[in-house]
Amino acid sequence: MDSVTALYVAARDHKVVGTVSFHYGSKHNDSEIPMAAWHSAHLGIPYHVITLDFIGKFFQSNLLRTGGEIPEGHYEEETMKQTVVPFRNGIMLSIAAGYAESIGAQALVIAAHAGDHAIYPDCREDFMQAMADSIRLGTYADIQLLRPFIAETKAGIARIGAGLSVDYRRTWSCYKGGALHCGKCGTCVERREAFALARLPDPTSYEETPPLPEKPAIS
Repeated sequence: MDSVTALYVAARDHKVVGTVSFHYGSKHNDSEIPMAAWHSAHLGIPYHVITLDFIGKFFQSNLLRTGGEIPEGHYEEETMKQTVVPFRNGIMLSIAAGYAESIGAQALVIAAHAGDHAIYPDCREDFMQAMADSIRLGTYADIQLLRPFIAETKAGIARIGAGLSVDYRRTWSCYKGGALHCGKCGTCVERREAFALARLPDPTSYEETPPLPEKPAIS
């Protein structure tokens, strides 16, 4: 949902010369990759999938097929740290930077947003700024790292996407990677909450839609 919206924002504001997904052994890769491919084709942008099978073999995370169960509940619960793939964004941004320079691109776009900050250290702005500096200094083309949603809520992203006519039926969030969104894992809760707060109809098909959990108190 976030990455697809960022793609439409980038296509509105820039000439997008390529899109990339990473197949790294997550439970939901096979659900989200076809969605990314569809939107890239819809916008007429070349699309590639890069396989990072070493992550599934050597890294520990419940997000991976080799890991444990995906926790359910609010996306800011401590249990959601079980879904962190160590340094995932650092690895993927490094590869994307090399790809960008190879095809003559001037910038990368990542859809990290404010709702990611509580759980994922490699989605926070201090990390993103450090990566932006590294990518710029480490490329002849001074590749830029654009993060249009770094201070934006997911509800804000939903509103932006609605304004760009993004077909959210063709996006995937659920970490469990089933036939339908489960409606209960942290990413499903965040997705459901985003549409509700944005006062937009949620076009997603869920297995279940129990009452949304409350945000955990900060100790």
